Amino acid sequence: MNDAVSKPLTPRDRSRVFVVDDHPLVRESLVTLIGRQPDLLACGQAGDSATAFAAMMREPVDVAVVDIALPGESGLELIKRLQALSPVPRVLVLSMHDEAFYAERALRAGAMGYVMKQETTDKVLVAIRQILRGHLYVSEELSAKFAQKYFDARDPNDLSVMGQLSDRELDVFRLIGLGYETKRIADDLCISMKTVQAHCANMKQKLGLENSTELIREAVRWVEATGTPKNN
Repeated sequence: MNDAVSKPLTPRDRSRVFVVDDHPLVRESLVTLIGRQPDLLACGQAGDSATAFAAMMREPVDVAVVDIALPGESGLELIKRLQALSPVPRVLVLSMHDEAFYAERALRAGAMGYVMKQETTDKVLVAIRQILRGHLYVSEELSAKFAQKYFDARDPNDLSVMGQLSDRELDVFRLIGLGYETKRIADDLCISMKTVQAHCANMKQKLGLENSTELIREAVRWVEATGTPKNN
């Protein structure tokens, strides 16, 4: 029997995984799950983008598990910033948001995988190990959608609300749909009220809406249609 095969990996040999989620219970459960794996090491956690980025600048990680909805800078913006690190961590998005609306944006930002939170913990571990091998990880349904999009001459989603709005505009649009007023949106996203108003003006122009009332109505409809979580 080869002793080298059965010898447990040391912390130095394990893949380092950093967890970013604004819910402490979610973070702790993920850290515990990852810590039980013989090939993975939970090396840190954070509840917001700024703290996470600073930590990963100090100590390189192999994988960052990132939620989309974070206080201040969104998970999408964090993923983009992580692309400037050396080495660049491989990013797995773990979110309550529907992959049909957010997964492609996350992959464009630099993520290598997308898992929804209602999936089993086994799926999370499979996804982490798959992106560590350099492969993308998405659900079978989303994979089929991407394949269909490749063969379609024109993607009808390009004309949808999701396709027309920038990532930051989408953040504002989502919060409008959840009933947030301008000041609260500004506070939550750590931007000025003037910037929120500018995003609203751009969205009205892109979506062909006449006024703020129509913008609010469309945002509420979108939140209801997509099942956007009320507390995330």
